[in-house]
Amino acid sequence: MKILALETSTEYCSVALWQGGAIAQRFELVGQKHSEMLIEMLDALLRETGIKLAQCDGIAYGSGPGSFTGVRIACGATQGLALGAGLKVVGICTLLALAEASGRSRVIAALDARMGEIYCAAYEKLADRWVTIYEPCLCKPEAAPQLAGEGWFGAGSGYAAFGDALQARYAGQLSGVDGTAVPQAAAIAALGAVQFAGGLGVGAALAQPFYLRDKVALKTAEREQLAAEKLNRES
Repeated sequence: MKILALETSTEYCSVALWQGGAIAQRFELVGQKHSEMLIEMLDALLRETGIKLAQCDGIAYGSGPGSFTGVRIACGATQGLALGAGLKVVGICTLLALAEASGRSRVIAALDARMGEIYCAAYEKLADRWVTIYEPCLCKPEAAPQLAGEGWFGAGSGYAAFGDALQARYAGQLSGVDGTAVPQAAAIAALGAVQFAGGLGVGAALAQPFYLRDKVALKTAEREQLAAEKLNRES
């Protein structure tokens, strides 16, 4: 089975190809140039692996949460590619992709959602399958979901942006933290392969972004409040 994967939910852009467990990936820091770089990176990956799009069995994409624009780019590109090649698709949560890439079995994934909030979820790997312990949510870091037990690993930019608050929230429960971790297409591809193997692929028209926030702009007073909160955390 050959699964193509796209991930553009953060300032990084990545594409990957999963072939029977082996994964080839291209991964770059592109800022806001995903729309310019994605297809170029995809073409380079397919040339490198000697695989044509029509030879793939499906496309997996990072559905979110994450950057509104980035998530839409991955979703739109997936729809276009899949429609043109007659392929099915699966959307993979970016927080689950963080858990997959961490190499740990108990993960609290947290992405910086801006506006003083995080996207957060908790997962545990049992018998080589991920179980969702806490569904993806949007919350303040100090109100992150409470979890039982120790040995949790923290992954994602939420720990870089709100490390103190999350460390306090999970005092004594975290075995380690990687605040530099970002969702990558390699993890999307691996998770997508499991979904396709289970017959869960859907038509290209059903590819949809996964949003947790409807509001994307702040009023002046709200921006001032967030700036004051950040100053208090740093002082």
